[in-house]
Amino acid sequence: MTPSKTILTDDFGRKHNYLRISLLEKCNLRCTYCMPADGIALSPKASLMTAEEIFAIAQTFVENGVDKIRLTGGEPLLRKDFPEIVLKLSTLEISLSITTNGILIDRHIEVLKQAGIKKINLSLDTLVALKFHSITLRNQFEKVIDNLHLLLNHDFQVKVNVVLMKGFNDNEIVDFINLTESLPISVRFIEFMPFAGNEWDRSKMVSQKEILSQVEECFNLNKIQKLEDEKNFTARTYRIKGFQGDFGIISSITNPFCDSCNRIRLTANGKIKNCLFSNSETDLLTAFRNGESITELISASVKSKKKVRSGMVTISEMDDPKLHFDNRSMIAIGG
Repeated sequence: MTPSKTILTDDFGRKHNYLRISLLEKCNLRCTYCMPADGIALSPKASLMTAEEIFAIAQTFVENGVDKIRLTGGEPLLRKDFPEIVLKLSTLEISLSITTNGILIDRHIEVLKQAGIKKINLSLDTLVALKFHSITLRNQFEKVIDNLHLLLNHDFQVKVNVVLMKGFNDNEIVDFINLTESLPISVRFIEFMPFAGNEWDRSKMVSQKEILSQVEECFNLNKIQKLEDEKNFTARTYRIKGFQGDFGIISSITNPFCDSCNRIRLTANGKIKNCLFSNSETDLLTAFRNGESITELISASVKSKKKVRSGMVTISEMDDPKLHFDNRSMIAIGG
């Protein structure tokens, strides 16, 4: 019997065709907004999904309507069996992409091409080498920049993810946009979001309004083009006339896009998170290892998804740490 594709439709009519799979909780950087200063307690290796389990669980999602999968982490390219995982997944009828910090791209460029991956999200929060070290605690800035150009030279479609934090990199907004003059990239400014251990408060956040204010101060208003937003968009996108690339704003806090959300997340230890801000999770891996069907678990998780930000409707609710600080750290969720 053909599986029903309604199991990925929630009570608000949103169809979830986009699965983000975290491959591991480890990273070769220590970005403060992603990983707590003291690190995190890693899941035991035995509790992480194997390559075979990742493929089989992903296949169940695809059978029920998922047609887009993104591999995240931690840093997904750190997994020794990354080539096996990505090549297995490439046999499914999906659009396959990854999010990476870029450090290991040169080692995996050929397998990425072999797997038919065309879209890469590269995390880069500053264009200043000293600031890069200050937030990541690693001296890998030049490597990331080199690998960004390597991806472009091999015709990958690259989005550069920039998490903005007031007093750290909010003075680089225009510098990042100027990159799009000569490079065919999409820069995406992401509002700083609250997760366990990242010491979030609203004063550190750079809002969509503040970003656009800077843009309007530095570029002639008739040169700023609002582009048509993609279906199920996360970023509201713009281009400076004459520039090769574009830029977008992901405003999960000040201007959320929950109405069109089509995303569901699978953590490295096999648990569904139906919303990035959700404290609750559904364990698929245990059921799968016990030989049980996971479709009903998937359906229940999707059906329980709240309309907006896991029930936090207003920004003032985001200010209440009791509502979100028992969520995982970002590194343990997957980007």
